[in-house]
Amino acid sequence: MSTATRRIPLYETDFAQNPHAAYRRMREQCGPLVPVDLAPGVPATLVVGYEEARRILGDPQRFPADPRRWQTSVPDTCPIRPMMEWRPNALRSAGAEHARYRAANTTALGAVDQHALRDHIELVAEQTINAFKAAGRADLLSQYSWPLAFQTLSHLLGCPDEVGHRIADGMAKIFDGVNASIGNQILVQAVADLVALRRRHPGDDVTSRLLTHVAQLDDTEMGQQLITLYGAGIEPLTNLITNTLLEMLTNPEFSGDLHAGDASVREALDTVLYRAPPLANFAMTYPPRPADIGGFLLPADQPVVISYAACNNDPALGTHRPLGNRAHLAWGAGPHSCPASSHAYLIAEAAILHILDALPEMDLDGDRDDLTWRPGPFHRSLAALPVTFPTS
Repeated sequence: MSTATRRIPLYETDFAQNPHAAYRRMREQCGPLVPVDLAPGVPATLVVGYEEARRILGDPQRFPADPRRWQTSVPDTCPIRPMMEWRPNALRSAGAEHARYRAANTTALGAVDQHALRDHIELVAEQTINAFKAAGRADLLSQYSWPLAFQTLSHLLGCPDEVGHRIADGMAKIFDGVNASIGNQILVQAVADLVALRRRHPGDDVTSRLLTHVAQLDDTEMGQQLITLYGAGIEPLTNLITNTLLEMLTNPEFSGDLHAGDASVREALDTVLYRAPPLANFAMTYPPRPADIGGFLLPADQPVVISYAACNNDPALGTHRPLGNRAHLAWGAGPHSCPASSHAYLIAEAAILHILDALPEMDLDGDRDDLTWRPGPFHRSLAALPVTFPTS
């Protein structure tokens, strides 16, 4: 990868509207490791090769997730710094710190009653749909996917609505990279309020279980675990549900029969996770020394970002994939793989099945090509998913 190669901006609208065309051009010009800008003046390497990604994700010694040395070179005003900066949580730590935080999270999540969770999703889905069913039209992103993800996650974490809305507001600002520093302040204060509440009034929820874990997390660490859980549980889950509904409505593989059953929904979910994962570019690592990957030298203390979307569709994989669309990196890989993938899968599948059953004759309001995708280097997110449906 030549240092003279022009860096490709990932934050522009053109990239958001057609990222796979951009990934193809990247491979043609640069190969599997691409010089990009995550924001103006913030250089990084984007990994678009599947094998290279697997090597990096499985080598936390050379590619740790701790960004503290990198962020000393990034101003506080950088719009993506809150998304990438060090926090005392599993996502942004390495070594023993990472193991301690991850153990607490996996234990707290592992105690979730999956049957009770599905029952809760069914209740929330029914209430949410009833709020717009009489109108004959809706934006499934803002009126269905987002409130369902928000209410379900707040239920799992034992979070009151008022606190949860502040958390969601702060997280959305961070993902969009607009007013991100303000969003970070809102987020930190809101999770601190949730921690204080659950210390006073523990319950049968993830937050309370984190508080009593043998890791003995302090208030700051607790807040940061919750930020990670909310970050993984609102925006990406909203986008997974929304993007899969788009496939169910417009992709001939799935749209022919909206009552095709669980198998069709699972296939649509796997298709989205494979072709257009809601976290398209993530799993940032920060090599402390120059690192060689297949003859490409990656600079020290500069982010290395895995493009799940590009790697899943790497032509070098050919057409032989033993697990079909399930052979994807959308949940990550290695020691930082998502510990809540089964929960996210359950929530998304139940949400989609319920609305397809409740509104079997809904159609996309307009053409798929006219939909707008929100710009940003990390997510694959529609601005809206408008639909129409009969009212009787």
